[in-house]
Amino acid sequence: MTGLGSVPWPPAPIRTERLVLRESEARDRAAFVELFASPEVRTHLGGPRPRDELERAVPEVPGRRPGLFVIDLHGAMIGTVSLGRRDAERPGHVRPEAGEAELGYMLLPGAWGRGYAAEACAAALGWFAGALPGEPVVLCTQTANDRSVRLAVKLGFTEVDRFEEYGAEQWFGVWSSVMPSG
Repeated sequence: MTGLGSVPWPPAPIRTERLVLRESEARDRAAFVELFASPEVRTHLGGPRPRDELERAVPEVPGRRPGLFVIDLHGAMIGTVSLGRRDAERPGHVRPEAGEAELGYMLLPGAWGRGYAAEACAAALGWFAGALPGEPVVLCTQTANDRSVRLAVKLGFTEVDRFEEYGAEQWFGVWSSVMPSG
């Protein structure tokens, strides 16, 4: 299963107080290269990729796929937030059949520490809850990535598991738009 199934894509841009979540455009290419080449961004994501390799490999309009939003601040890309299907072969699932929606995000270092990731992720989760009501969303991050774990908790993710993957301990949480009764 790829993308988000029957959800029409791309949706209209999502506007928050400070940001716009939108589909990727050709003007975003340099920022995509920077995200994947940045040692800071890629510290907990397998390390940076060589810039020359990225310059050859990144398409003219990068990141154009269902579930991927560009995070736009004042007309410039500062990162991405995505909702895709978690691979069934990977550890960490909350459904027996797997294939849960998984939240991911990356921001350029200059945008860190200003609440943009929380604002963008909350907006993406809100969109998702409207598009697929009641469907859970999972998030996986290295336990060593304190900022990411704190953001997951702030967004309302509940830790359900920890496991070893990619040579590091992973924090695995779940979020649902359905509030438990009781």
